[in-house]
Amino acid sequence: MGTKAHSLAHTKWLCKYHIVFTPKYRRKIIFAQLRESIKEILQCLCKYKGVEILEGHLMPDHVHMLVSIPPKISVANFMGYLKGKSSLMIFDKHANLKYKFGNRKFWAEGYYVSTVGLRGCPAYILLYQFSPKDTGQSKVK
Repeated sequence: MGTKAHSLAHTKWLCKYHIVFTPKYRRKIIFAQLRESIKEILQCLCKYKGVEILEGHLMPDHVHMLVSIPPKISVANFMGYLKGKSSLMIFDKHANLKYKFGNRKFWAEGYYVSTVGLRGCPAYILLYQFSPKDTGQSKVK
């Protein structure tokens, strides 16, 4: 699961982050057709930036992602890009959402991020301790 170090021109790196973010007003909106659409959009945007999704889960009211981000991209810049572009793409694909959200902002402000060491993954811990087992979760990867 991504324990191999990546390399850039003068750098060997292994930077893994557990990221959690929510839709605006923490609405339970991520389901059915919208879930598949969000999954495809997040995968496409991550691939474009060179970010590898090691693991991810789409819950009804939030998204868990374990990603490997190159050191040339800061986490804040990546999250601004991911949430901004995905929001626009979601509203382009699903025009009916503009009545619920109004101003083309699908995601809430802010996010949770923690680094992940070589030995373990807090995504497993957080996902299975604090989330109900049968909420209709979907994997992103």
